Amino acid sequence: MLYYLVATLYVLTCMVLMLVILLQQGKGGDIANAFGGGSSQAAFGARSGATVLSRATTVCAVLFVLGALMLGIVGQRGPGSVIGGRAPARAPAAPPPASSLPPNPTPAPTTPAPTTPAPPAETPAK
Repeated sequence: MLYYLVATLYVLTCMVLMLVILLQQGKGGDIANAFGGGSSQAAFGARSGATVLSRATTVCAVLFVLGALMLGIVGQRGPGSVIGGRAPARAPAAPPPASSLPPNPTPAPTTPAPTTPAPPAETPAK
């Protein structure tokens, strides 16, 4: 349950982070400024104070990293071994008792055991 809650919050954080990044205004560092054709500002545009969008970006980025770590920890199930999650092998089931077997309507034909002649008895020596 906790895993699904964290995953949902993580996806929402990702969506908000993408939205906040796309809403920000560019810094004005296009190719015209690189060759002296832009305005006479500093190399990477005018320095402005932290806006609401830049603070929201920072908060969402921190939540993104913490959410990824949390999902990694909560999502780990059982030991780290590949065979650790296997169920132990079961012993073979014992055959059911004879009383629970259904009666056999036709008896199986029996063949008599082959008979071998008995060796002749030795006669006592006189």
